[in-house]
Amino acid sequence: MSAQPEAHAPIRVLIADDQTLVRSGFRMILEDEPDIEVVAEAADGDEAVAAVTRVHPDIALLDIRMPRVDGLEAARRIVAGGVPVRLVMLTTFDVDEYVFRAIEYGATGFLLKDVTPEQLVASVRLVAAGEALLAPAITRRLISRFARESSRPVPLGLDDVTSREMEVVRQVARGLSNAEIGEVLHLSPATVKTHVGRILSKLGLRDRVQLVVVAYESGVVERGTSPV
Repeated sequence: MSAQPEAHAPIRVLIADDQTLVRSGFRMILEDEPDIEVVAEAADGDEAVAAVTRVHPDIALLDIRMPRVDGLEAARRIVAGGVPVRLVMLTTFDVDEYVFRAIEYGATGFLLKDVTPEQLVASVRLVAAGEALLAPAITRRLISRFARESSRPVPLGLDDVTSREMEVVRQVARGLSNAEIGEVLHLSPATVKTHVGRILSKLGLRDRVQLVVVAYESGVVERGTSPV
């Protein structure tokens, strides 16, 4: 009897938005995919925090503007609560204030509410695979923002990063996905993912967003360099 292929658990998603139509629309799109399961909905930040604590989703889609407790405060509380969940902020605006605060609070990326169904599904899968949802324009503003600030401490462990890992860091700083980095460095996406995980562990960083900032702050990538 031949062995059956290993079944992978679906990506568990929480949708938090005060607009019922947005939640139901996102749910319909995501639940049409066999590898994605919507495990909870929330209409405000309080409900989102409670739902994350209760069901432990893999990804939480948080609307930035919600009544009572907004998505930014919900993100802060969720991270403080220690539940290992990836946070993606939903917004109708691409505003620096929201971007920087959300990243400081632990957001992995951003999605505009008018995202296409294909983009929504692809984004959820991307985040579940450990990627960050940062458009080049946002990355450029991140670099500009942190370059203007006073010098920030370079994380311990940078000397432990190998030359090959440094090549990966440079490509992450350009905003490339694991698959794209693999094409550039002639590595498999799985190998790139392993490298990124080791780099984050060595540097004590939370995610790729922090790694981009460190890459520029430490001089691994020149601040005048523009992401693709």
